[in-house]
Amino acid sequence: MHRYRSHTCGELRAADIDAEVRLSGWLHNRRDLGGILFIDLRDHHGVVQLVVRPETAVNEALSSITKESVVRIDGRVRARGAENVNSELPTGEIEVEVGEVEVLGAAEPLPFTINTEDGVNEERRLEYRFLDLRKERMHRNIMLRSAVIATLRQEMTALGFNEMATPILSATSPEGARDFLVPSRLHAGRFYALPQAPQQFKQLLMIAGFDRYFQIAPCFRDEDARADRSPGEFYQLDVEMSFVEQEDVFQVIEKVMTDLFTRYGNGREVTSPFPRIPFREAMLKYGSDKPDLRAELELTDVSHIFAGSGFKAFADKHVRALAVPDTAGQPRKFFDQLGEFAVEQGAKGLAWVRIAEDGKLTGPIAKFLTEDDVAKLTAEVGGAAGTSVFFGAGEFDEVSRIMGAVRVEAAKRAGHFVEDAFRFCWIVDFPMFEKNEDTGAIEFSHNPFSMPQGGLEALRDKDPLSILAWQYDIVCNGVELSSGAIRNHEPEVMYKAFEIAGYSKEDVEREFGGMLRAFKFGAPPHGGIAPGIDRIVMLLADEPNIRETIAFPLNGHAQDLLMGAPSEVDDARLRELHLALRKPQQTTQVTS
Repeated sequence: MHRYRSHTCGELRAADIDAEVRLSGWLHNRRDLGGILFIDLRDHHGVVQLVVRPETAVNEALSSITKESVVRIDGRVRARGAENVNSELPTGEIEVEVGEVEVLGAAEPLPFTINTEDGVNEERRLEYRFLDLRKERMHRNIMLRSAVIATLRQEMTALGFNEMATPILSATSPEGARDFLVPSRLHAGRFYALPQAPQQFKQLLMIAGFDRYFQIAPCFRDEDARADRSPGEFYQLDVEMSFVEQEDVFQVIEKVMTDLFTRYGNGREVTSPFPRIPFREAMLKYGSDKPDLRAELELTDVSHIFAGSGFKAFADKHVRALAVPDTAGQPRKFFDQLGEFAVEQGAKGLAWVRIAEDGKLTGPIAKFLTEDDVAKLTAEVGGAAGTSVFFGAGEFDEVSRIMGAVRVEAAKRAGHFVEDAFRFCWIVDFPMFEKNEDTGAIEFSHNPFSMPQGGLEALRDKDPLSILAWQYDIVCNGVELSSGAIRNHEPEVMYKAFEIAGYSKEDVEREFGGMLRAFKFGAPPHGGIAPGIDRIVMLLADEPNIRETIAFPLNGHAQDLLMGAPSEVDDARLRELHLALRKPQQTTQVTS
């Protein structure tokens, strides 16, 4: 028999009854019922129940071994009594009567329990991440991640894509976030940058003639954490294709995402096909370019109804209305709580009316609306009797943000929200440029390497703020999984686009010399995208925080509490790297 096991803890079944077996694993739980010990033994593959009789030599040993110690046991498989069968366990029809035990790895007292979700704080969990990963939920999430990555590789290969690696040490690039810099020992005063994405390299692969590339790519960005963004590093399915238009990219990614979410989505509905929603339409209807389409409500721009109105709260402002059907039976508490939610989002309040059976309006602001206002409003929102209409008024961006959140919250509270679904969409037709509100300068609004719609002619002849780009986002359940674009592959288009954004020809040649040089030697039209692996797994696992899907994440302050990173280095190492530290001064407050 093998030194450590003849079977795993998850594979024994009724067919193994009376077999002599050897198992190894972690002592997961222990129950003493009148001297008879029942022990749950756990390994990577599952859990099996051990039974230890009081008269046996191993009873005393297994009574005192600490939980989470690693043990090897020899025993015989027995059938459980019909009343003791555990239908929730694959091994629930049997148990193993222990005859011999060996401790392979003793465990010290635990900082938190493994067999229950006991509410331990995240900092403690990350400090002892190797223990946290033993929990069933975390183990399941990490194995889901492994399965997702394996499936993505299979799918992409089957679609004719080739997996290729791109450099980790490279030059800095304006991707929109801070780079992580690596000092060079051999080139004093110079730095490598860890890639925010393999953007330029994957385009260079297309120019080199490889046609269809993919990579499970690590990316590094020095940015703050959010629930759906891990600080430091993340992984993405990086994809690039030659001789394609936007729809070609969509067809590939829709197939991959549909197959993936159908396979691992536990029966939840998956959108098919994915709707294409222009950016401006998304902002108007949903208040966001990351709309959660499980909320089956839409916003309506009603600014024109109140232009020049005597109702000063709405007059000459951007006004967005949210019609919520079937609210006739809702108590006042429904409206008050939704108003409180709007205030939490930054609103001063939430105006509303309700359409009565006779078509008239009731509610706090009904008396301020004229008959003409009422007629236009009900026609605009398609409001039937029993519909409530909520309003946001102010600046476009602020109203969009607040009412976008109210839209989702109202849908959940009023029963217009689909829970068990993955609702995908493409957001398309992003503006190529935007104006910086502080400086007034024209800046890229998305990826600077994108092809403008209309090409060089549009850049020369149109108002920059009116130019759209061949850029797109893929969104699922209000989470942006990825941005992508059809790339600009023409040097003159690149020079002109960067000129509009304030870069001189010399700036472009200095910053992007490699890319420009490649464009001048026969570049094919190409495009791509890079869905985030971490966010995909977060959605599939139904986890609210992305760190629950990563084996060893940094915490919200970009620290590795297990390994102690970032760490200090000694003076000798700093001298070798030609560095000197200038730490921020600490001020001491003197009180009298």
